[in-house]
Amino acid sequence: MSFWVYILRCGDGSYYTGHTDNLEHRLQQHYDGAIGYTASRKPISLAYTCPFPTRTEALESELRIKRWGRKKKEALIRGDWTGLHRLSRGKNRHER
Repeated sequence: MSFWVYILRCGDGSYYTGHTDNLEHRLQQHYDGAIGYTASRKPISLAYTCPFPTRTEALESELRIKRWGRKKKEALIRGDWTGLHRLSRGKNRHER
């Protein structure tokens, strides 16, 4: 069984990060308005997913990403590993 971390882009420009063991079902819950945060921020679209072998690893990743700022989340979504690293360290930490 795989576990997933996902990021949704909401209609108001915000991002929602979550984890699940059934990505299709969880996304349908978001689209149906059954998840509080995204219910009032439609339309929503899937921006990022990453599989993990265990729920613990997925939850740890979700909680880490939730602490990140917008620029860092957007670097992750783009797959910009250089930018992600730059935003994680050094003089640009204020941009996180």
